[in-house]
Amino acid sequence: MKQEIIKELQTIYDPEIPVNIYDLGLVYEINIDSGNVDIKMTLTSPMCPAAQYLPEAVRQKVTAVKGVKKVDVEIVWDPPWSYGLMSEAAKLELGVY
Repeated sequence: MKQEIIKELQTIYDPEIPVNIYDLGLVYEINIDSGNVDIKMTLTSPMCPAAQYLPEAVRQKVTAVKGVKKVDVEIVWDPPWSYGLMSEAAKLELGVY
């Protein structure tokens, strides 16, 4: 189930950055217990204009995964997001090394 959840998260893009939120490193934890999914994620900054959109998009996409009963999304700020959290593919896409 976790791989299906990750696939769904990889379809959600930060509206200001052409990379999905999973590869951007915005998703810190995915915990699954009996179909209940808890996701801890962050935003690129506390002033992110997508602060309302992204958590709701995560909730909707993950809820659509077969076997998922409930999804809780928690926005956390520790550790703060940085370019170092991005996947190698995301760094390559954005030209960040």
